[in-house]
Amino acid sequence: MTRSGRPSSVGRPERAYGGLPDGRASRVSVAFGRMTSSVGARFLAGSAALAVGVCCVTPASASTHGHAAAQAIVDGFTSAGAPGAMVYAQDRRGRWSVHSGTAELGTDRPIRPDDRVRVASNTKMFVATVVLRLVGEGRVALDAPIADYLPGLVRGNGYDGARITVRQLLRHTSGLADYVEDVLSDPTSGDHPWRPEDLVAVGLSHPPLFAPDTGWAYSNTNYIVLGMLVEAVTGRFVGTEITDRLIRPLGLSRTSYPAPGDKAIPGRHAHGYYAFPGRPVTDVTELEPSLPGAAAALVSTGEDMTRFVRALLSGGLLRPDLLAELRMTVPADGTDYGLGIREIPLPCGGVAWGHAGDMPGFDSFTAATRDGRSAFVVVNGHLTDGSTADVRGAVGTALCS
Repeated sequence: MTRSGRPSSVGRPERAYGGLPDGRASRVSVAFGRMTSSVGARFLAGSAALAVGVCCVTPASASTHGHAAAQAIVDGFTSAGAPGAMVYAQDRRGRWSVHSGTAELGTDRPIRPDDRVRVASNTKMFVATVVLRLVGEGRVALDAPIADYLPGLVRGNGYDGARITVRQLLRHTSGLADYVEDVLSDPTSGDHPWRPEDLVAVGLSHPPLFAPDTGWAYSNTNYIVLGMLVEAVTGRFVGTEITDRLIRPLGLSRTSYPAPGDKAIPGRHAHGYYAFPGRPVTDVTELEPSLPGAAAALVSTGEDMTRFVRALLSGGLLRPDLLAELRMTVPADGTDYGLGIREIPLPCGGVAWGHAGDMPGFDSFTAATRDGRSAFVVVNGHLTDGSTADVRGAVGTALCS
C-alpha cells in the first residue's frame, strides 16, 4: 500500500483514484468524535466533600453552584479512572475553569486552559468553515456532486460520487462507510504517514451505509474527502488553508494542524492515555496526524477552541446566509447535526452549538451559545470503571452555570 506525507492529488482535481489497501485487520469500536453516552447522574450531582480545584475565575466567584457542579463532574471522571479532566468556560461574568487529576501521569500538574491537547473531531468545525468560505467565494457549490471536484475518488462497491454532494458529506448523509475502525485495529497504523485517498479506499471497501440523503451516520471518511476537496480547489494543503483562513486571523496561537510526520504535540501539553484491548494503559500522546487527517488532526487548547466557536457563531467567520446553512440540521444520533456542527439542547433551556472530539487518549467537547457563552471540556484518557465520560453533559453544565 502506497503511503506518503502529502496528498499527491493537491492541485490536480482531474486525477482518477482507486485501489484498495491490503492487509486490513479486524475492526474495533473506536471513532473520532462520535457521540458518547452518559457516565451517570452521579457525576451531575454536586458534592460538598469534593475538593474544588478552580482557577482563572474572572471576576465570578468560584463557589457558585455552576462551578461546583462542573467540579463534581471532572472529579467524577478521575474517580472513574481518567488521568485528568478540565472544564474551561466563558460567560457574562468572565472566564473560569475547573480541573481534576493530572495532565501527565507521575506528576501533579493539572490540565490548564492553555495546555495543548488533541481535539480530534472538533477539527470538523474548522474544515466545514473553510468549505463554506470556498462556497462564499464561488469555488465550491454545496449541492454539486463530489465527482465534479474529485473525479474517480468515490466509485465502486455501490458508491457513485456523481450522486453524493458536498452538503451530504458535511452533514454525514452521504452513506460513506467509516475508515477509522479498520485502521485503528492495527497497532502499527500510526507509525507512518497515510495518503488521504488510501484512507478513503479503506472506508469504501465496505458497502454504502445507505443511499445518499436517505439516512444519517457519522463517518470520518466524509471529512477526509472534504479535506481533499479543499486541496483540489485551492491547490494547497488543507492544514495551510485552515491556518491562513482561521487560526492566524483569530490569533489562535496554540492551535495547529500538524503536517504528516509531525507526531509530537508542541509546547506545553497534556498527555493522552489509552488501554487498547489486551494491553496496559499506554501514553498515546504522539500520533501520526495524517491518520485522522481532515477528520480529526487538530491540536488546540480550551482557550483557543472557545474563541473559535464564539467567532463562528457570532458571524465573524461566515456570511449570514452561509452561517444559516451551517445551522440547518438533520436528525442525528440524539442531537441534530448541521454542516460540521451539532445543535445541543441545554439543561437550562435553549441550545448550544459545537462538536465532540473523541480519539484514543483524548475526549473533548466544545460548544457556545449565540449570546456568547462558551465552554470546552477535555478528559485525557478513558475511564477504567467501564463507563464513558459524558463530556457533552459537562459542557451543558458549564454553559448553564
